[in-house]
Formats: sequence, structure tokens, C-alpha cells
Amino acid sequence: MPLSMYQASIPTFVRGLNNLSAILTKAAAYAAAKKIDPSVLINARLAPDMFPLARQIQIAADIVKGGAARLAGIEVPSYPDTETTFDELQARIAKTIAFIQSVKAAQIDGSEERDITLKAGNNDMRFKGQPYLLTFVIPNLYFHTSIAYAILRHNGLDIGKKDFLGNY
Repeated sequence: MPLSMYQASIPTFVRGLNNLSAILTKAAAYAAAKKIDPSVLINARLAPDMFPLARQIQIAADIVKGGAARLAGIEVPSYPDTETTFDELQARIAKTIAFIQSVKAAQIDGSEERDITLKAGNNDMRFKGQPYLLTFVIPNLYFHTSIAYAILRHNGLDIGKKDFLGNY
């Protein structure tokens, strides 16, 4: 049986966000134990020209909710980017997971050839559904979740590959 668009998307998105949530739980506990102001970690970045942790999480959530919605042919929900605490970031992840889990397989399966257009500044990015999922959405999810992981690891959080990949 071939892998469906739904099977390649929603479970992958949920797993990535759940693993990110678990890492954030460890980060909040680490900040409390070390008496680090949580905003130090939330605003941390790997390089001056990179987004901070909070923005990495917002983008990871945005990429999967947009991916699920566009593949399903439904409106992409809009979330304000106002999170400044671990609890608020966790709430964004939970809200995103709830949304993507509400999208049914029947809405996504068969979207391989769906035309998808994204605005990128003044330019339009055009995709068919399958390349959009495989070459844009999934790589972006992994990029932003791995940067969030790296920011926290760089700041002393004791996490490893298993935290990023989660349990099997």
C-alpha cells in the first residue's frame, strides 16, 4: 500500500510538535532549577541574524498548520505572534496540534497535484501538493524545530537526539 499524503503529513507534524513541546517542558524546568529568567531562553538565538527561540516555535507551528490547511484546501488559521512565556508557547503548540488533528484524511489524501501558492514578500511561490509537502513543509518543520533544539542545547539544556526524535 502506498504512503498517503495524510500519512506523510499529519502524523509527522504531530510528532514533531509533541517532541518540541517535551523539549520546552524540560527547558522551563531547567530555567526554574537554575534560576534563569525564562525570557533569557525564550529570546536566545544562535546568531545575531537568526530568529530567537520563540519565533522558531511560532514558525514551526505556522508551517504545519499552513501545510495541513493548504493540502486540505481549507483556510489557514491565523495566530498572532505574541507568545513570550513557555506556557504561551506550549499553548500555541497545543492549539496547532488540535487544528491539524481536526483535518481529516479524506481532505488531504489526493492532494498530490493540488495547486498551492504562497506569498513570500512580493513573490509568489507555486507548488503542487506533493512537492509542497516533501520539499517545503517537512524540511521547514525540521529546520525550525532543530534550531529551537540547538538554541536550548547551546544554552545548557541537557537534551539529546532522543529528545528531538521522541520515543518510538
